[in-house]
Amino acid sequence: MDDAVIQESLKQAGSPVGNQTADQRLLNDQVRDWRDQDPWRAMRIQAEFVEGFDHLAELGPAVSVFGSARIGPDQPEYQLARHIGSGLATKGRTVITGGGPGIMEAANRGAFEHGGVSIGLGIELPFEQELNSFLTWGFTFHYFFVRKTMFLKYSQGFVVMPGGFGTFDELFEALVLAQTGKVEQFPVVLVGKSYWTGLLDWLRAEVVTRGLITAFDVDRVPVVDDPDQAVSLVTAGRV
Repeated sequence: MDDAVIQESLKQAGSPVGNQTADQRLLNDQVRDWRDQDPWRAMRIQAEFVEGFDHLAELGPAVSVFGSARIGPDQPEYQLARHIGSGLATKGRTVITGGGPGIMEAANRGAFEHGGVSIGLGIELPFEQELNSFLTWGFTFHYFFVRKTMFLKYSQGFVVMPGGFGTFDELFEALVLAQTGKVEQFPVVLVGKSYWTGLLDWLRAEVVTRGLITAFDVDRVPVVDDPDQAVSLVTAGRV
């Protein structure tokens, strides 16, 4: 697909209507416009895959850092993420985030300030969330599932810091793909013992006990407080 086709696909798919995102319009079964609009949506989806693949294919080793957009520079987790970003850059890893503020900005900033490659994969939301300014390259996707594919395809490991539903979604999707063998085993490291230990304890007490997952599924995910330890674990290849 050449650039002209990509641009025409994005144009014909249309811009947001009101506060509706592309995901909302795609999933809205009350709008029966599939004969006219869904073929163009399929082209937009294809165009977004091509755009992402084209820019990320030559990255080399990369690590995704996930965490809340709501954590500011005055909070300790921001500085931890910045330290992790710089540590990953020092180790020769590209840093990939969701491209927004908070933890994402901090990790991108750490990599960018240390001369590393810093990537931001943003997402169209009903409210404005601009890409942060510490990026080597950034792109805003219309569809969550396209964006998730980019994280999973081009990362050799994940660092997960405190966050909300979006962070949980990214964490558990990575764990499911590893558990089911859809991807090779790769390190997933949680940062923030006080934040994550309660969740891990619940998984062991309720989910493992009932046989819904195995103890290995939980035990394979380390939780640390030291940013240097997080970098060491996620760049070791396996944990």
